[in-house]
Amino acid sequence: MIVHKDTYLVVIGGAEDKKMDKVILKKLVELSNKKDPRFVLITTATQQPEEAGEQYKKVFKSLGIETTIVLNIENRDDANDDEINGQMLKGDCIFFTGGDQLRISSILGGTKIHENLHKAVDLGKVIAGTSAGASMMSEIMVVEGVDKEAPSRCTIKMAPGMGLIEGVIIDQHFNQRGRIGRLLSAIAQNPHSLGIGIDENTAIILDNKGEFQVAGSGVVTVIDGRSITFTNTCEQYPNEPLAITEVKLHVLPSGYGYSLAKKYPIIKTEFCNNKKKNEKAAQ
Repeated sequence: MIVHKDTYLVVIGGAEDKKMDKVILKKLVELSNKKDPRFVLITTATQQPEEAGEQYKKVFKSLGIETTIVLNIENRDDANDDEINGQMLKGDCIFFTGGDQLRISSILGGTKIHENLHKAVDLGKVIAGTSAGASMMSEIMVVEGVDKEAPSRCTIKMAPGMGLIEGVIIDQHFNQRGRIGRLLSAIAQNPHSLGIGIDENTAIILDNKGEFQVAGSGVVTVIDGRSITFTNTCEQYPNEPLAITEVKLHVLPSGYGYSLAKKYPIIKTEFCNNKKKNEKAAQ
């Protein structure tokens, strides 16, 4: 739960534009809300931390960010190191690269970095992650699954995430890799959670009211399992197709949104009207 008014969680579906308009990455700079914000890049998920670090440092520099600290936290001793934790908390924006989300949760989970990541949320930082860095934000994350297949039992593996966003399961590269089947399988097994599938070069920007707005070139798919009237997920043999009835689904492009707190979609015009109200109140 976000309590600080300046905190935003920016959850990116991977393959964000780093060369052209850079809409999503520009948004990170804007949300950092400082003249000279300091960015911290955590490369734990990737097997190529040096390359990823250099790539993002160049991109952020092109957007006016002069200070980007790269933290390649490779083991749990590093994750409990006071100096490394202090460096992370100096960041106005903490950004997790892509790679393998299980590396993030297994190396950082239950450490001082994990604890201080939640503290950073309370301090009003911007926390962002792309691809694996997106999946790790939820309480439960998909760590393995079959793409482009119908939902079926035992074709996905799930693990605890870092728990920055309660009550959701996040999947990334969503439509590009045909992952609706595996997210439906996850929600059939966890109908109390919302499934959030985020396309490439697309992000959700979550505020302290529990509302997110979509940015980028793709869509965000929200699967609400609370309305499910029947599923045979507990009866099927492994790999057999699942039956799921009355599941609710929303498809939200840029400018639209969703209230995680109240479980309803927010139409684009509502964001525009709220912005006008805020501008009028500020005059």
